[in-house]
Amino acid sequence: MAADTSPGGGLQQLETHYSTFITERDFAAIAGAGLNFVRIPVPWWAIETRGNEPFLPKVSWTYFLKAIKWARKYGLRINLDFHALPGSQNGWNHSGKLGSVNVLNGPMGLANAQRSLDYVRIFAEFISQPEYSDVVTIFGITNEPQGTMVGQSQLSSYYVQAYNNVREASGIGEGKGPYVSFHDGFLGTAQWAGFLPNSDRSAIDTHPYICFGGQSAAPMSSYAQTPCNAWGSMMNTSMGAFGLSTAGEFSNAVTDCGLYVNGIGLGTRYEGTYTPGNWPAVGSCDPWTDWQAWNSTMKEDIMQFALASMDALQNWFFWTWKIGNSSTTGVVESPQWSYSLGLENGWMPKDPRVAVGACGNQNIWSPPLQAWQTGGAGAGDLASGLSASYPWPPATISNAGAASLLPTYTPTGTVATLPGPTFTLTSGSQTKTASAGDGWENPSDTAKGMVGIATCSYLDPWIGPSAAPPSPLCSAGGAASARAIANDVPRAQITTPPKA
Repeated sequence: MAADTSPGGGLQQLETHYSTFITERDFAAIAGAGLNFVRIPVPWWAIETRGNEPFLPKVSWTYFLKAIKWARKYGLRINLDFHALPGSQNGWNHSGKLGSVNVLNGPMGLANAQRSLDYVRIFAEFISQPEYSDVVTIFGITNEPQGTMVGQSQLSSYYVQAYNNVREASGIGEGKGPYVSFHDGFLGTAQWAGFLPNSDRSAIDTHPYICFGGQSAAPMSSYAQTPCNAWGSMMNTSMGAFGLSTAGEFSNAVTDCGLYVNGIGLGTRYEGTYTPGNWPAVGSCDPWTDWQAWNSTMKEDIMQFALASMDALQNWFFWTWKIGNSSTTGVVESPQWSYSLGLENGWMPKDPRVAVGACGNQNIWSPPLQAWQTGGAGAGDLASGLSASYPWPPATISNAGAASLLPTYTPTGTVATLPGPTFTLTSGSQTKTASAGDGWENPSDTAKGMVGIATCSYLDPWIGPSAAPPSPLCSAGGAASARAIANDVPRAQITTPPKA
């Protein structure tokens, strides 16, 4: 896109998608469908880009501000999900680039994580402002990190630091700031039992999908109770062992059929065309994607699966509200992923509350929820007591070795702040600008931003885990000072945030 120099070309053409795909009409429809939350994926380039990063900077943030306005208007709440981190936290296209994992993994794994933590802090400072905190009430601090690759200990250290950043942004104290949602890193919710005990407003997030494993030609009717059997007990156990547990994503898909479900040009497991891997063909995807030909029985079977999923998962977000029409066929080609298409055509409930009891009263949640600390010393404080168990930075980085031998950033840069919208009030002949916040809730949060050290060398953020770190890391004297800076973060005044 950036190379497209024709009239109307360039990265800016992405804004056509932003302005037309999800609009106020969708927020009204979401509320009308009986839903109460929207989960919105937001990338780091909503804040800034650096160097030659090929992303459209800051524009998506202006549309997130519209989402806040529309959510408030229609009585919805927002889960801001930090979906794309510099270097990629999972190697999938929705992280910014399909390829390698470079957050907490490989030679740039620590530096990319340091920068990502800055962005967690910047988002948290904005949404903790009273102008927005009653709408943006959940903050998913990192979407789908590859926990099995980076290691649970390293991911835990990152999570504790991110939690502290959010809590400091909102001002330490019980009941302040958003819920902090931790994805399970594909390790499973059971692996996080007891993590951050007594923390204030923490939640574990899991993304249960059936469609990306072994494929089956079994009819849709055979999946009527699958969610109840697979997920109900898991969620109940997690709420007793961790605390608030949510399914940040699920869909109606039981196969991986659908246009670009796996990525552009990657094929499907179901038809034996998916790469990478060697998948035996099960059959044609046509019966799973030709929704115009679905009869009432098929629609009823999908409805039953949806209701069972909702009942079993209890606290859930469906992925996704809308699927765009194919530019080739003019219709949706991944129908089991579109909530709105299901509403329009009879395989999604018009009131999700009818899902209660769909599992036949199996696996009913039995309180209490894992208790948070309420009242008393330390309520809502930083997770300082866990610093010994989860030190930051961790001693080692997966596929890179000792953190002390890797490129790191230094907290000496100007911190970017996110602007609010502009509101005007008119009274008689006077017009004035209403407060939209200054982007920074806690004036005592004064650490500077992570930037490169002038005397040190850095690799491309997406270099991959097979590359070697620069050698030497820094010029004479630079390595020692870099290590000291990385492990003894100074507290300095940030640049005064801009006023709305």
